[in-house]
Amino acid sequence: MLNLRFDRNDRSSLSVLCLGAHCDDIEIGCGGTILTLLEQHNRVIVHWVVFSSNDQREREALDSATAFLEGALERRVIVKGFRDGFFPFLGTDIKEEFEALKEMLNPDLVFTHHRHDRHQDHHLISDLTWNTFRNHLILEYEIPKYDGDLGAPNVFVPLEERICASKIRNIMHSFRSQREKQWFDEETFMAVLRLRGMEANSQTRFAEAFYCRKVVLA
Repeated sequence: MLNLRFDRNDRSSLSVLCLGAHCDDIEIGCGGTILTLLEQHNRVIVHWVVFSSNDQREREALDSATAFLEGALERRVIVKGFRDGFFPFLGTDIKEEFEALKEMLNPDLVFTHHRHDRHQDHHLISDLTWNTFRNHLILEYEIPKYDGDLGAPNVFVPLEERICASKIRNIMHSFRSQREKQWFDEETFMAVLRLRGMEANSQTRFAEAFYCRKVVLA
């Protein structure tokens, strides 16, 4: 198994763009990796963009981003109010948001939804990510759900068990409005982390997994 790292020999910063259709997507999909990056590097700049919310969900998203990004050198959190479940019908307006992001930043690493995610909102965000950031390293994260669309990822980030615990604790604390959903619990989140850890042969036993379509080694 090939191991790649984000180590840098200089003092330059690492710019990370996190994209999520809904207020808890980034945290569920790549929250542990974000916490690990921030722990390993002290010059990480994070742009955190959520596209769908309401008043309650926005407050939850801001609270969660604050917890996850405590160690960032700089952070910018943007929460939009596009209607949940209607993204394919709002594509023009959402595309404009992506064009604005492209003018605003040039990230080293982009986290977005997996292209084969069956949720229509997730799928559109993934497509627009690739339309917009064509010369960037993009890692597509996964969200467990009723659709049963978890696949076979090809990139793994081993996570310490304490990082997993912190990720799940932050999610459960921040997103109180989601607790009544039958899948939204600690057991679901830990099960996915343990499964991917097994697949990665992680010495820590846990991992987050991603899909990488293209990567250039230089």
